[in-house]
Amino acid sequence: MTCNKYKDLMMGYLDDELSDEQRIKFKQHLTDCSDCRQELEEFKKLKAITDDVTLLEPEDKIWREYWGNIYNRMERGIGWILFGISAILLLIYGGFKMIEDIVKDPTIGFGLKAGLIALIAGLAILFVSAARERLHFWSKDRYKDVRR
Repeated sequence: MTCNKYKDLMMGYLDDELSDEQRIKFKQHLTDCSDCRQELEEFKKLKAITDDVTLLEPEDKIWREYWGNIYNRMERGIGWILFGISAILLLIYGGFKMIEDIVKDPTIGFGLKAGLIALIAGLAILFVSAARERLHFWSKDRYKDVRR
């Protein structure tokens, strides 16, 4: 191995992620290569610094103020709605293209084609049923006007 290959193993060595064979070869290389020994010491210092770093979470008050702003709530809601609609449309389009390719393929047997169509029809029925259920309960929700 060249020094470059050993340099790729340095963080794995420090994190104790190397196999026994890799660790032995790496230690042997360190006895012969002063550049790698020096770089390993620098990595040890860097690792010690990054191990002590902690991320601070914002206080609950800051989150309440942020989500209390109607613009922030609308922005997030609109983003999720657009993402959901586009994901559904892309999945439907991809599903139809896949079905079209499978149905047109003469090498695929009738049983597989019928099973695939039945599977997709069942998924569509379940999706519509779940959507209807959610709409029904949403319209009957006595607490939807209560402020959270």
